[in-house]
Formats: sequence, C-alpha cells, structure tokens
Amino acid sequence: MADVKVPVLGESITEATLGEWLKNPGDPVQLDEPIASLETDKVSVEVGSPVAGVMGDQLVKVGDTVEVGAVIAVVTEGGAAAAAPSPAPAAAAAPAPAAAPAGEAAALSPSVRRAVLETGVDPSTVQGTGKDGRLTKDDVLTAAQNKPAPAPAAAPAAAPAASSAGGRKEERVKMTRLRQTVAKRLKEAQNTAAMLTTFNDVDMTAVIEARAKYKDLFEKKHGVRLGFMGFFVKAACMALKDIPGVNGSIEGDEIVYHDYCDISVAVSAPNGLVVPVIRDAETLSVAGIERTIGDFGKRAKDGTLKMEEMKGGTFTISNGGVFGSLMSTPIINPPQSAVLGLHRIEDRPVVRDGQIVIRPMMYLALSYDHRLVDGREAVTFLVALKNAIEDPTRLLIDL
Repeated sequence: MADVKVPVLGESITEATLGEWLKNPGDPVQLDEPIASLETDKVSVEVGSPVAGVMGDQLVKVGDTVEVGAVIAVVTEGGAAAAAPSPAPAAAAAPAPAAAPAGEAAALSPSVRRAVLETGVDPSTVQGTGKDGRLTKDDVLTAAQNKPAPAPAAAPAAAPAASSAGGRKEERVKMTRLRQTVAKRLKEAQNTAAMLTTFNDVDMTAVIEARAKYKDLFEKKHGVRLGFMGFFVKAACMALKDIPGVNGSIEGDEIVYHDYCDISVAVSAPNGLVVPVIRDAETLSVAGIERTIGDFGKRAKDGTLKMEEMKGGTFTISNGGVFGSLMSTPIINPPQSAVLGLHRIEDRPVVRDGQIVIRPMMYLALSYDHRLVDGREAVTFLVALKNAIEDPTRLLIDL
C-alpha cells in the first residue's frame, strides 16, 4: 500500500484545495497517472500515483484544504491486473446497448460527470481536449451549446414547463482558490493604485492584409498560426521602450524601471483566466511570440502551466475581443503599473482623406497607475502602439 501525498507546489506555497478526484476507489491506475487535481492560488496541479495498482481510500473531500506533504489517498500496489477482469462480466451481462454510456460516464471526473448529467450530452460523442485526450467540463459545455435544439413537442411538452414555472432555485458553489486569489488581488489593485483608463482606436487594415497575405507561408515555415497578438506584443515592446514608466512599478517610495519587457498575457483556463509571462519579449520574433502564446494556451487548458511561468511580468495584455468585448476598463495586475486591453474588430465608418470609408477598427484601452504614469505618457504610449499597428513596417525598422 502506497500513500499519495501532496507534492511540493512551488516557492512559498504551503497548501492547496482539492479540486477534484480523477480516479475513484477501485479504479486501476498506472505509475504517475493523475488521480487528483489540486487548486493553488494560480494554477491547477495534478497529483500522480506513486505506484501502479488500484485506487484505494480517498482521505479528503473535494473542497478540502490540504498542506504540502499531507496524505490524501492510498493506492494498493500491484492490484491493477487483479482488478482488470471485474468489469468484464458486467459488460458481458449488460443486455442493452444503453448501458455503455453509463459506464463511460462513470470514468469521468466528478465535475465532467455533473456537466454531462446537467446538459444531457453523450460523452462518447465529444472529442476531449484535456491531457491525454481526457474530456473536460468545457468540452461538455461547448458540445451542449452546439447541440441542435430539440424539435418542439405538442401537448406532453407543456406539462414539465408548468411544473417548473412556479419554482425558483439557487445554487451555492464554493469559490475556487484561484477565483478567491483573483478577487483579492483585483480588489487590492483598486484600493492601492490610482487607476485611470485612456482609450484610443486603431485601424486594423494593414495588419489584416499582412496576415492574409503571409499566414500560410508563416505557418508552413514556423509551425504556428499567425495571429494578431504577435503584432501587438512587438508594438507594445517598442512603445514600452519609449515610455519606460508604463513598464515600471512602485516599490515603497521607489520607482523600479525595467530595461526588459516581460509581457503577461491573459489566457483562458478551465477555472478562469491565468496570466503567464513571455520573458524578454522584446528579443523575440513575431513567430517566437506566437509560438509561446500558443503553448501557454494549450497548457492552460490542460492545467500544466507552472508557477514560475506566472511570476514577474512587467506589463499585461488582455484580449477581451476574442469573447466579443467592444470596450472595457481592465484592472492592472500589481505590482505592474499598466495593462492594455484589446477588443473586438468591427467595421465602422471613418474619415480618410475627406471621404467616409469603412475600416476594420478596434478600441484600445490602457489602464494605468496614475501615481507613476501621467496622462501624457499614457496617450503617447497608445499613439505609438496605434502607429505601429497601422503601419507594421515600423516594427521592422524600430520606428
């Protein structure tokens, strides 16, 4: 019998919350196969089995706080082979094909199983995007959104509607550790920084044309898709060099200026947004930036981002446009002094050379700490960014 212990989670992190059990008692497990997921302040961490065998008792419940080194479960070593034959008679005895989906659902994690039950999605029809092709909650919810609406029924359909019309339901769900930390840090930012947001807009015509012209060659050569973030990160690095206060921070009664650009980029994870850091972004090519962001996005979805990858950013870029946002006032990520918000691209009428024309426009929002960054500096930063995006040649000649 082997103990499953909470692993070392990173510098200064002594505890975590048990997010979900990935294996149930009696399930066969392989060496290092994930059996539980822990939530820390920043990322989810999977706990692997110390031996090959059969999952034994689970000593803590989902939502419990556990310390590093604590025993959370036991695994019976070498029992996998003995346990394997037991499902066979059940499968053979099942007379109806309908029993198969139930067996598949039982192998899912608790949160995914609950989503399957609530949405009615058949898990066998959904392609998993998690680690090793595992089905995630987001996969189920996406499949539910894309599921065709059922054909309207006649009289029988009215009965359930009438029975639920008079009821009002509430559900209480404990905040994840990640969400608690995000809430705390965002509120601290509002309480500490003198935050102000300045807006501008940018004509995306040149970047869109460049992307359309070179995207196939770019992907063929570099093995990664050419997106818009590569352009914006490069343009931001140029503007940060010109306006160093936007790339600085306040520590006590001192201002810290950085001669490098460690750009935090917000990416989606199953439990919310996480903000990994592109180190020394000013030294990377557009291809290097796109490759790094793509890797962050994939590993954020898999829950395999590391603690050290979230620390030390000097400036943040958050792209709300991928969710359809038209305009927002992003909140800075302390101790950084500024954050750039990108938004959706939409055709709008603008005046060019005295003529009203339609152009693909995007609103830019720079939220900044007014204790460090003046309004003139914020506007200058946005204008420099706007000029680089509207004329990408500037990115090549550092102008």
